[in-house]
Amino acid sequence: MKTSIYAIIGVFIASLFGGIGALYLKKGSDNIKLNFWKLIKNYDLIKGILCYGFSTLLFIPSLKFGELSVLYPITSFTYIWVILFSLIFLNERMNKYKWLGLILIVIGVILIGIGS
Repeated sequence: MKTSIYAIIGVFIASLFGGIGALYLKKGSDNIKLNFWKLIKNYDLIKGILCYGFSTLLFIPSLKFGELSVLYPITSFTYIWVILFSLIFLNERMNKYKWLGLILIVIGVILIGIGS
């Protein structure tokens, strides 16, 4: 089976929404209370759950049109999105080891893509 470009794009977009979901879950976790009414009014938490759900809804149909061994490594772009969003929106810091890890993820995904 050859992997469709639409499947690759679908998984890539799913990884983006997964990264956005992680950002909102982090923001929502800062305001989490073990009270049902406050929990359902935690809009960041709800946005995070919805983004993860949408990510899954994009990911599953994409699997139909490609090889799992090609598509699944693309989900590691979620790590890249999370790092970028953490830097931009949460003002987190990166050190040389984190940058190296990020570069290795990109190189790994490229190598898997080339090998297909």
